[in-house]
Amino acid sequence: MFVCRDDYPVAETKYGKVRGFYLDGCFTFQGIKYADARRFQMPEEPESWEGIKDALSYGYVAEIMKKPVANNEIMVPHQYWPSREDCQYLNIWTTSMDKTAAKPVMVWLHGGAFDDGSSIEQLAYDGRNLSVHEDIVVVSLNHRLNILGYWDLSEVDESYWNTGNLGNADIVAALRWIQDNIAAFGGSPDNVTLFGQSGGGMKVLTLMQTPEANTLFHKGIVQSGVVADMFDQDKTVNHVFVEKMREKGLADKGTLENMPYRQLVEEYTKIEKELAEEGYETARCPVKNEYYLGNPLEHGFCERAKQIPLMVGSVFGEFDFDHGINGKWEYPEEKIQQMLKEQLGEGASKLEALFRETYPDKHILDLLSLDNFIRSPEIVIIKERGKSVESKTYSYMFTYNFALDGGKPAWHCSEIPFVFHNIEKVPVCNDSKEAKILEQQMSSAWAQFARTGEPELKAGEDSPEAICPVWPACTADEENVMIFDRKCEVRVNYDHKLIALHEQYFDGASRLKADNVQH
Repeated sequence: MFVCRDDYPVAETKYGKVRGFYLDGCFTFQGIKYADARRFQMPEEPESWEGIKDALSYGYVAEIMKKPVANNEIMVPHQYWPSREDCQYLNIWTTSMDKTAAKPVMVWLHGGAFDDGSSIEQLAYDGRNLSVHEDIVVVSLNHRLNILGYWDLSEVDESYWNTGNLGNADIVAALRWIQDNIAAFGGSPDNVTLFGQSGGGMKVLTLMQTPEANTLFHKGIVQSGVVADMFDQDKTVNHVFVEKMREKGLADKGTLENMPYRQLVEEYTKIEKELAEEGYETARCPVKNEYYLGNPLEHGFCERAKQIPLMVGSVFGEFDFDHGINGKWEYPEEKIQQMLKEQLGEGASKLEALFRETYPDKHILDLLSLDNFIRSPEIVIIKERGKSVESKTYSYMFTYNFALDGGKPAWHCSEIPFVFHNIEKVPVCNDSKEAKILEQQMSSAWAQFARTGEPELKAGEDSPEAICPVWPACTADEENVMIFDRKCEVRVNYDHKLIALHEQYFDGASRLKADNVQH
């Protein structure tokens, strides 16, 4: 049943009343303004209003530097939306408008590194099913990205002291809005979980290192978001960049603040190319300063971060978006060996033996999709977190092989429809009864972690045959990895030797340069 009247459903926020709509057990509010911000300045509270404002349409998404290109839609279906700099909007899905309901709140941070993406970019990001099936409040949000959200201009003017962290500052503003207003949507401000994938996972980790966010969320879930060298901007490179700007007459507040965004991107890109030719590598990502305490892989977790329960995991194939290997089970041994040696060189035979031991049920050619770019630093950070007695850390690996191309290993983003209980929105994921069971197991585990800080798999009454193993936390010596697949199981330190050897013979970062990488 659909309901949307002048006076229902209406929620009263700190800034005014908003009207959403009700559909089959879920109240939805789209495009609520959580902050305002001028270019290169910290976010401020939004203006209040009189009467009732409609929250029936998604708000503007952030400006991105490159035009969206549709590809791999079968693997990661997208939707695109109007963009502008003033992009601080959030969306809410909830099953109750009771101010005393105090339901767990899950806040989704989208992928796209610190450059791209939006809260609605993937069809799988829709929070309705997760809210309804797990009886929780789901929030998603947009924030500033790339040169508007993560460009360190502190050497240009003192008022630009935190330009390298403005995207994260927007998220902090959204979390403050949630603290002040989420009770009106049935949520508990005292039980907020941040969860994000890829760049969204990176943002979860960096917000754990942000003192201003200390009391604004209580748990974190990092999906494919542990990356060794993509957290902190290199201040030496930033200094050289600003010197180039001065040479071109661009290091001026008036110029930077009034130049149209597209022109600003062009000027930035010109300097970026010049620096690349001189051997400098630029990046748009957070900047270590008094606002952000730096990459936990390099500087360690701050005291507050040590107290936050954390779930960390990734998927088997991550950035391998190439077509699967059709007919691989019928390939002759000679062809298989040739393909292994083409990618892995002299390490092929050693890796083959270790892969068969680690993944006995997979085809040996799945080794060609194996990720180490995210998995390797993930092992390090889980081990470090396992030393803490202040909070628990849980690890997972998504190893599902899809029906696509005769058995395509899990790729970057492929777990998201399962987490959001949305595999019906992504047909390639909805390929078997086992997929439906896995969807229930994963979405229930995420939601239970949000409720209690301890994940628990549930398969539902329709699937009594499903195995739902107990998921223990990690220690410094034992990474208890929940394997999400057609059969779920917990394995201890199961792939550490394989990943260490794989890094010696394959550069996991090389896949990021492909044109078909999705977020």
